[in-house]
Amino acid sequence: MEIDLTTPALLFSAISLIMLAYTNRFLSYAQLVRTLKEQYVANPSSVKAAQIANLKKRLYLTRAMQFTGISSLLLCVISMFFVYIELQLVSVYIFGLALLLLIISLTISIYEIYISVKALELHLNDMGE
Repeated sequence: MEIDLTTPALLFSAISLIMLAYTNRFLSYAQLVRTLKEQYVANPSSVKAAQIANLKKRLYLTRAMQFTGISSLLLCVISMFFVYIELQLVSVYIFGLALLLLIISLTISIYEIYISVKALELHLNDMGE
């Protein structure tokens, strides 16, 4: 199987948009951490403690999403380099690994969204009480 320089380059825009979304998510979590910490210090509760634990898990997942997304982009560039130096087979395998890392990143993202919904449910349940 042969690929050309444009094949790995096709993922650049997709990965860049995904990384922007991941970064925005991370920044909103950073703000939420600050707010929750202030609220917890002022008025400790089991709901806030559960929200903090949930947020900590989501932060670790976001880091994993960013790591696998950036690794995917890096492998796309490396794949392009191997196409350039005419090592097609190596390029194909590296590009395949880049695709796999992107799949992993997106899968982690789906799981993180699921956990985020659970966090919102905690918040809504707290409001109902």
